[in-house]
Amino acid sequence: MTIVLQHLIDAISLGSLYALAALGIGLIFGVLRLVNFAHGDFITVGCYALILPSLNPIAIMVVGDLPAHFLVPAIIATVVVLALLTEIIVFRPLRTADPSTMMIGAFALSYLIQHVILAVYSSRPKAVNLWPDLNVPIEVIGLRIPKLEIVTVATTLALMITFGLFLRYTPHGIQMRAASEDFRMARMLGIRANVIIGIAFGMSGALAGVVSMLLVTQTGVLGYQMGLPLLLVAFVSTVIGGMGSLVGATLGGFVVGVGSVLLQALLPIELRPYRDAFVFLFVILILVFRPQGLIRVRAFEERI
Repeated sequence: MTIVLQHLIDAISLGSLYALAALGIGLIFGVLRLVNFAHGDFITVGCYALILPSLNPIAIMVVGDLPAHFLVPAIIATVVVLALLTEIIVFRPLRTADPSTMMIGAFALSYLIQHVILAVYSSRPKAVNLWPDLNVPIEVIGLRIPKLEIVTVATTLALMITFGLFLRYTPHGIQMRAASEDFRMARMLGIRANVIIGIAFGMSGALAGVVSMLLVTQTGVLGYQMGLPLLLVAFVSTVIGGMGSLVGATLGGFVVGVGSVLLQALLPIELRPYRDAFVFLFVILILVFRPQGLIRVRAFEERI
């Protein structure tokens, strides 16, 4: 029983991280109908914001030792500013273009960000010891739970509740929901498109900043493509959860995360290296029986 609970807690923690990444993609898709393939690079930028290049090409200046009350807002603000700039410079001029053009723009932005990081930091992985105390486990009824897992789950729940309240009770949140239902009609009723889309990108950037800090604390290593695996998982989570549904994106993240951990625990040892193949086989089965995703979004189906 203890082993089962241990795996379940690990699964919920990983699912929480995936859910945050998927929620960042779902926010943009819900308003703009754009799958922002540069979202993984937003996460990477948040990770690299923890260090600063020095005159010595090998040495770096670590800013991760700063107090958390200063570091957390600084990292989030950095990624939010990046997200807003990309919306203004890249996506706003392409807003009236064909959807495939916007998708290509997202790929090009991702490629650009990666190579800027390469030019500044090189491709050599860098170690960052961010908040090492969070990786120390605590014992609860015979379970060894790293503090980081508790922080990840608590952060995810707090952000989901905050965003849910924002979307339900604030004027801009209600306008975002209206825009996700019918963007053209929302504009005709007086909703300012630039403001709503900017808020969506800002919220997506904030989520990417949070994910970046959790990811660095977990791995302790920086790489210029470290956000891409999370992007893939987040995109898959959004698809199986239901394109255009924030609840579905979050649910999809938990499904993929829980499935990954449980398969790692339940598969025979000789099959564990192929865990991801089984995860995506499970994803295919979900889409075969529920091609619209776990949560159906009628507004999106009507647009199609």
